[in-house]
This record gives sequence, C-alpha cells and structure tokens, in this order.
Amino acid sequence: MADRKDEIISEQLEIIRRMTERNLKNVGDDIASAVGEKKDAPVVKSSGKEAKKEEKKEEAKEEKASPETLESLLAELDGYIGLSEVKEEVKSLINLAKIYSLRKKCDLPVADMSLHMVFSGNPGTGKTMIARFMARVYHTLGILSKGHLVETDRAGLVGGYVGQTALKSAKVLEEAKGGVLFIDEAYTLTSKSENDFGQEAVDTVLKYMEDHRDDIVVIVAGYTEPMRRFITSNPGLESRFNKYVDFADYTADEMFEIFRLNCKKSCYELTGEATEKVKEALTAAADDACRFGNGRGVRNLFEKILSAQANRVAPMENVTKEILMTIEASDVEGALNSQV
Repeated sequence: MADRKDEIISEQLEIIRRMTERNLKNVGDDIASAVGEKKDAPVVKSSGKEAKKEEKKEEAKEEKASPETLESLLAELDGYIGLSEVKEEVKSLINLAKIYSLRKKCDLPVADMSLHMVFSGNPGTGKTMIARFMARVYHTLGILSKGHLVETDRAGLVGGYVGQTALKSAKVLEEAKGGVLFIDEAYTLTSKSENDFGQEAVDTVLKYMEDHRDDIVVIVAGYTEPMRRFITSNPGLESRFNKYVDFADYTADEMFEIFRLNCKKSCYELTGEATEKVKEALTAAADDACRFGNGRGVRNLFEKILSAQANRVAPMENVTKEILMTIEASDVEGALNSQV
C-alpha cells in the first residue's frame, strides 16, 4: 500500500508541476481554449545556424498546414471568454486592416495608416493573448510576412551602459521583423532618473518602426493611466500609437467560466458544494480583480486547489479514478486558507 500511496502522490505532483509550467505562459492560453485548440503565433528568439534550421522546419510545417482564414479567426475571437469591448475594438481594427490590404492589392492609394496599438488594463486581462491573435490576423491579411510574436519588456530592451541599449533593442526588433513586437509595461521605459537608458530604447524602437513600417507592428501594454502618460510624454509615440484597446477586469461569472475550463481541460469535476465555494471566492475576488490577478489569479487558485486535493487524496486507501477527478469543498477551503 505504501508503494501505491507514493504512486498517487507522484501522479498528483506531476499534474501540479505541469500546471505550474503552463502558468509561466500568458494566461490567455487558458482563456482561449474556450474555442478548442488554437494556433499560437510562432515566436522567434534564437539566431545562427540552428535557428535557420528551425525556421526551415517551421516553414515546412506551415506549408503543410491549412492556412488560417479571416472567418476562422473571427469565430475564434467570438469564442473568447468575456472581453466584449475588446472584441468590438479588435473587429473594427480587423475591418480597417482588411480594407487597407484589399486597396493595396488593387493598386489603389492607401492612407499612411498606423497599425501600432496601445493595450491598457490590469494584469491577467488577456492583453498578450490578443496581441498573439492580432499577429495571426495581420499575417492572414498579408500585412505581415511572418505573423509571429516577440514578447519583451524593459529588461529585454535597456542596457546598463552607453551603447548597450541600442544593440539590445536592435536585436529584439530584428527578431520581431515580419511580426508583432509586444512590449509589456512599456511605461517603465521613460524613467526620469539620471543615467537611465530607457529613452534610448524608445528612440531606437521609433526609428525602426519608421524604417520598417511595412513589416512590423508594435504593441505597447501596461496599466491604463501609466500607459496614457507614457504615450503623451513623447510626440513621436503619440503620432504612431493612436489606437487604444482597453481591457476591463473580468467579472465573477467570467472568472468562474475560466476556472470551469481549467477543470474540464485537466479532467477534474467539482462537487455541488465545491462549486458554490469557488463561486463565492471569485465573487469576492471580483471586487478587487486587479489585486487578485483576473485570469491569472484564477489559474493560481486552481493550482492551489489541486495541491489541497492532492494532500487529501494521497493518504487514502483504494484510490479510484473518480476520487482522483473530484474536487470537494474541503479542497477549496484548504486552498483559500493557504492564501490568507
């Protein structure tokens, strides 16, 4: 029996380990699963011979795979949980980009349109997920040659000494060429402290955007008010980033739907009492969704509940599949108490 207990503990810990690894990805991956398996925009982050080999492999895979259509992408967008206002903004952007693309194909004059965007909102509201989605949309419309996404932040762009920042920023920008560069917490680039090279990174990005305007889209993201101050602090930023998409916090019902999807994907079922306790917890969390973390907070709560369930089940004798799949009220209580 001791061997069986060890086996159960090992299985449960392995599940939790995998969940934790996935949590390092953007929470949008979990939210987007509402519409089934989706194609993520590929991310290019390496260089050299090995990178070229990998790129060729990816290109071969893409040639074999069926190309995405605008209709399938719009259906996927509609399937995302919540984000009602974001969906309307994104659809408007898609329509604008579609007409822009069609006019170019017909050799009609097109306005000097900026597709760069500002995503503002609290953490865990799906900003990175929608950035990945837009990369795929622009690629499908023929606006971007690759349609991949490169994520970065201040640390990825700013160096510690004169000359290093321009080199770091240029490297990231080259990786993003043909796709979308997503700069998280972009407002941290405009620090007013002395000996700070954030402004150098901003200048490098703006120049690259101008020089490669036909094959890169930059999305800057962060909290709402800091992002507005960031954009208005520099005429160059204000003229290039004139499309704002605001991401609202998730409601309690939307967060429960995200939680329910996590359970479904991982083959867990809530008892009636456990369901009520999760709903109560998320209703309370919705009052301060920013501090809770929105979708990311849901994910963290889910993992804590799995840990509590593992602690309950591991000492049992004759553990069945049904027991392994069931989340009880005591598991939810244990997780909530661990967060106090």
